[in-house]
Amino acid sequence: MLNAAEVAKHNSRDSCWVVIEGEVYDVTNFLEEHPGGASIILRYAGKDATEEYLPVHPPGTIEKELPKEKHLGKVDASTITPESSQVDSTPKSKPSRDIIPIALCLNLNDIERAAEKVLTKRAWTYYSSAADDLISYRQNVQDWSRVTFRPRVLRNVQRVDMRCSILGHSSSLPIFIAPAALARLGHPDGELCLARGAARRNIPYAVSTASSVSAEDLSQCMKDEASGGALFYQLYVKKKQEETRQLVRRARALGFKALLVTVDTPVVGKREEDDRHKAEVALAAGETIMPRIGDDTAADEDFVLRGPYSSTLNWEDLTWITEEWGNANTICLKGIATAEDAKMASDMGIKTIYLSNHGGRQLDSAPSAIRTLLEIRRFCPEVFERCEVLIDGGCRRGSDILKALCLGARGVGFGRPFMYGLSAYGTEGVLRVIQMLSDELETTMRLLGVTSLDQLQPHMVNTRDLD
Repeated sequence: MLNAAEVAKHNSRDSCWVVIEGEVYDVTNFLEEHPGGASIILRYAGKDATEEYLPVHPPGTIEKELPKEKHLGKVDASTITPESSQVDSTPKSKPSRDIIPIALCLNLNDIERAAEKVLTKRAWTYYSSAADDLISYRQNVQDWSRVTFRPRVLRNVQRVDMRCSILGHSSSLPIFIAPAALARLGHPDGELCLARGAARRNIPYAVSTASSVSAEDLSQCMKDEASGGALFYQLYVKKKQEETRQLVRRARALGFKALLVTVDTPVVGKREEDDRHKAEVALAAGETIMPRIGDDTAADEDFVLRGPYSSTLNWEDLTWITEEWGNANTICLKGIATAEDAKMASDMGIKTIYLSNHGGRQLDSAPSAIRTLLEIRRFCPEVFERCEVLIDGGCRRGSDILKALCLGARGVGFGRPFMYGLSAYGTEGVLRVIQMLSDELETTMRLLGVTSLDQLQPHMVNTRDLD
């Protein structure tokens, strides 16, 4: 047993202890390795970090990351005082009790409004924030309206087939749950809600490396559902190659069906609303050094600002990643934003590319995925013959899905809408999002004059305004 007063003495960069669920850990040597930077840990140095830790880390994370000798034992509960327990940070905005009944949510915008009412300021800021001036974030949504349909009439559209294949999985719909992190900020069950929804409606779910529910628990959840769906693994490539290899082996051993290698994060984008909220919390806690991703006071000459992942990832690295995964046919590159890179990937034999600007959270003024889709169609249309093309970013209607498919995409990913759905309503919210999109997709197909996805062609849309 450790005395809380003794723990409180270790409150600096030179000696940093934290308490998590009554256990004391020495994280001094881990400060510079923490993906979120050292500042967030130092805020809780010598104190209880449980409230901060639990919503964003899968159970067992710290036990796995730290050597056993850094597990110092339990803190004596009788010695804990209010002064030595937790950080008094900014008052958290209280979630509204006046939640919108799910029956009144008729589209994804309604789901977003419902989530905003119940989320804490921290969670809402994290989910909704985007990079710099939000140019890419706004264009992601707006660009879909600049593509219009050319519907045909007098067609027999009584029966409609919305099935398709996405990375080898026979999906009931041409959609998938795009990777998004930290779902437990919105709901105690976190990403388990996404896994249940994917299984019950038989669509793929791409699990984030930064999921707040472990890959093991998500894999078991899909097995327990025993209905449908598939898990893909979205990979952030770590600075240390061996750590990346371990992630890939783990996903493969757990039966994940595809590996989505994220290629647009050599550094993390400057998401000012998220950074501002962190600064507010730091100021309220009496800190004078504002938190940032990374720490430029570190002595490491290889330090990269906002670089928690590999900043050296390049085309050659795909060879060993593919070899580690063991199935080149189910490797996907996530974050392609130009026709040139799409062609390079197809020339290398990559079978699936994923057009995305990371929800507008990385490079601001990067093109929306539908712009990239048009660019590929104009300058290297052969990519569509060689590669399966996935897309995400700003889709909010079943009609958006059909526009993407007309232009050559195989499947469309949705990220924020699912995070908003689970935050407001848990698993029921996830299922509601899927049902909304399914209903809109089915109706739009009939109004467009098609009965199966393989009938969709570029001439069914007018892209002149976006061109």
